Amino acid sequence: MNKCRFLSTAQNTLRVAIIGQSIFAADVMELLMERSNVKIVGVFTIPDKGIREDALATAAARYDIPLFKFPTWRCRKIPIPEVIEQYESVGATLNVMPYCSQLIPQEVLCAPALGSICYHPSILPRHRGISAISWTLIEADEIAAFSIFWPDDGIDTGPLLLTRQTNLEPTDTLDTIYKRFLYPEGVKAMGVAVDMITKGTALKIPQPVEGATYEADLNNEENQFLNLQQSAERIWNFIRGLDSVPGALATVVHSEECEEQVRFFGAHLYSAGPVKDGQPLKLKGLAKPAWVHEGGLLIEGTDGAFVNIKRIKRGSKMINASDWFKQAEQKPITDFTEDELAKKAQLASIWQAILKESIEDFTDFFAAGAGSMDVVRLVEEVKDAFDVPFENEHVFMAPVFEEFFGLLVKALRQGSGDSGAQKLDYDGFVLQANKRKINVPTQLFINGAFVDAEQKRTLDIVNPTDEEILCQVACASAADVDKAVQAAHKAFYGSWKQVSARQRGQLMLKLADLMEQHKEDLATIESVDSGAVYTLALKTHIGMSIDAWRYFAGWCDKIQGNTIPVNPARPNNVLTFTRKEPIGVCGLVTPWNYPLMMLSWKMAACIAAGNTCLIKPAQTCPLTALKFAELTVQAGFPPGVINVLPGNGPEAGQAVVDHPKVRKLGFTGSTAVGKQVMKSCAVSNLKKCSLELGGKSPLIIFADCDLDKAVKQGVSSVFFNKGENCIAAGRLFVEDRIHDEFVRRVLKDLRTMTIGDPLNRSTAHGPQNHKAHLDKLVSFCKRGVEEGATLLYGGCRISDMKGFFFAPTVFTDVKDEMFIAQEESFGPIMIISKFNGSDVDSVMERANRTEYGLASGVFTKDISKALSFADRIEAGTVFVNVYNKTDVAAPFGGFKQSGFGKDLGQEALNEYLKTKCVTVEY
Repeated sequence: MNKCRFLSTAQNTLRVAIIGQSIFAADVMELLMERSNVKIVGVFTIPDKGIREDALATAAARYDIPLFKFPTWRCRKIPIPEVIEQYESVGATLNVMPYCSQLIPQEVLCAPALGSICYHPSILPRHRGISAISWTLIEADEIAAFSIFWPDDGIDTGPLLLTRQTNLEPTDTLDTIYKRFLYPEGVKAMGVAVDMITKGTALKIPQPVEGATYEADLNNEENQFLNLQQSAERIWNFIRGLDSVPGALATVVHSEECEEQVRFFGAHLYSAGPVKDGQPLKLKGLAKPAWVHEGGLLIEGTDGAFVNIKRIKRGSKMINASDWFKQAEQKPITDFTEDELAKKAQLASIWQAILKESIEDFTDFFAAGAGSMDVVRLVEEVKDAFDVPFENEHVFMAPVFEEFFGLLVKALRQGSGDSGAQKLDYDGFVLQANKRKINVPTQLFINGAFVDAEQKRTLDIVNPTDEEILCQVACASAADVDKAVQAAHKAFYGSWKQVSARQRGQLMLKLADLMEQHKEDLATIESVDSGAVYTLALKTHIGMSIDAWRYFAGWCDKIQGNTIPVNPARPNNVLTFTRKEPIGVCGLVTPWNYPLMMLSWKMAACIAAGNTCLIKPAQTCPLTALKFAELTVQAGFPPGVINVLPGNGPEAGQAVVDHPKVRKLGFTGSTAVGKQVMKSCAVSNLKKCSLELGGKSPLIIFADCDLDKAVKQGVSSVFFNKGENCIAAGRLFVEDRIHDEFVRRVLKDLRTMTIGDPLNRSTAHGPQNHKAHLDKLVSFCKRGVEEGATLLYGGCRISDMKGFFFAPTVFTDVKDEMFIAQEESFGPIMIISKFNGSDVDSVMERANRTEYGLASGVFTKDISKALSFADRIEAGTVFVNVYNKTDVAAPFGGFKQSGFGKDLGQEALNEYLKTKCVTVEY
């Protein structure tokens, strides 16, 4: 080996000629311009393609560097005198060739005093030639490298100056190895090489002849065909060696007369076992059929192992391999907003800057001459301009400008939640009520579409106000539940992963806005379907639902882990941190008292955390959940993220709880059913569960309270939402000094309470949700009378009204051991017991003498009593001088047999997240 000549002190500025092309060469040029002892005296590159200039030429013009564009340097292997003369005019002392596709004459290579250096993507002499790095991958080399060498008459056979190398990973492709190593390290190494030359330390190491290879040029199409008669590993390596350009060629055989050439991208070895629901695809040269499945295209090698293909290029368009047989493609977007059309003009200017030609809707990015580096530039500029999560493959999937713009709009709408008011086709009925006509879906909602249940099974939905059948809705089977779970599973690992946390929040805010726009419709449906008083439905059922989506939308991009100061084993250091990650597919089962609100409380936290879900709403009133599903499509949620499955508990609900791909179960309902749910969660797959169950919430009213407020809030604590309220005060303990006056005032209020049509604005008390519940309330009151409690008011169905109307009821003289003192009625039944103000300990003991612990309340002006009550009561929620005052920011959930886990507030997010601990030693 020997060292190169070096600059004399009189020659302290290196005069460099750049010969090459591409952004890589432009970056090398700009790096060298930063050196004070280097002057770029000329740039020699390829001619324009039409009006499209190479990136190196553009950079040279920007810095006013002498620029030459030669179509060729030689004619019949003889240097062209005019070209040589122009080259010699710049007086270069060193030629730097970062990337050069032209054959440069020896007269040029040897002309500078210090010669020429050239970049080559191989560890020479291994894999000489233009496709060297592709063959590094194809031949499964363990090391990828590049060399900077001194070209001689054999071009890439000259002596070496320096090499750089990196381990080749199984996940590497031609594209990834270029991005992570060849490009960034190559630019820096060219700078290092020039520095070594200026210092006189650059080596000239002769290349050995042994180990030299001369593989085929993969720019020639005949060399790009994939040989399928080899092992899966060889097939995989060939595909990744041509990924992302130009792609491995294969032939699909449609029939004896019809064949189609395609290109394969995104290959990996596959060992996940048999595929489900695969469809065969015949490939020329492959003895067995390939299989199109939800994960791609599966090919069996001659060794019996498999390779999976993610993407296929048909013509100029890239598709997901799993979509090969999909006939019904999505309709192109045509209803662009003014803002979107403005973005179209902005996008066209980006394309024009890259392609150097005017852009039409039909302009094809690649047909216009774009190369791999242009793809990188386009993606980076689009991400920077529009803040969308684009990757290189998006360009290949939509290379025509109109298609690419449609892809951009789709991404923007998904991020902002603007779906362009997408309409859904569904079977349903028109609800004419409350002076409104409302289209209501009645099918299952699975994977972004309304579909019939298996065997078209249905449920009768009864209007509790008039006992008439309102409509029939689809009744989900276990098979339907499985379809929804599979859709949610695919979305979780697919499209939903592509939505950033901030975009997720924007989708949720858009959904909340749509709910706000349709709040009167939703409240009307809720009133007719569940019997909720319209004014209450509007304010609480729907209003708090909207609040929940907006609240949790704000959490999406604030979910984060922590760094933890652990004790390392010296002398090493340790970094330990936690990550908060979504659980996966979550199943939600909700009750009938607040249909939309219970859905929103659970689902908003679930979605904010990044999960996908399916919900089985209550069998008796699923209509707001189905209308909500329609709004999620309009908001832009990807298919499969949210699924709604009306059905009965024993079949559909149990199928949700039992499904092995459901990793979290959120349930609100009775304690008895909750116990079975928890058992099923354990038996099925030990899925995480949160349970919000029954309550028998105590409300203690001391004589020193504000009696007017205590009466008003006491009535509300029991009769709010017809008593169908999980935190309803199941038992009131009233101090003996005010007991009779309290009861008198309560009865006075009840006698003036308006009972009737829930859509009437003056109505304060509507029908119970369904007939079975009404009958249960009648039986509950009958047992109270039988056990000796005093029935002061109500206790029966209102006989002169059609509908499931139950009279507000008041019991006094209730003893602790009575059934009505122990069990939840879940209806408008006030249970009152007396206590003596001198015996606070006893009344606290009585209040806690229940297996329930959902909510509680106390009325007193004595802050000591209030805080003592809050300390001693065994309940998840404590109200002081107020009742039913919940807020979406405040955690909600019970103790003991009222369940565990929280809805609402920051704590609710933890129900739908898992914590991963990462420890790194360094």
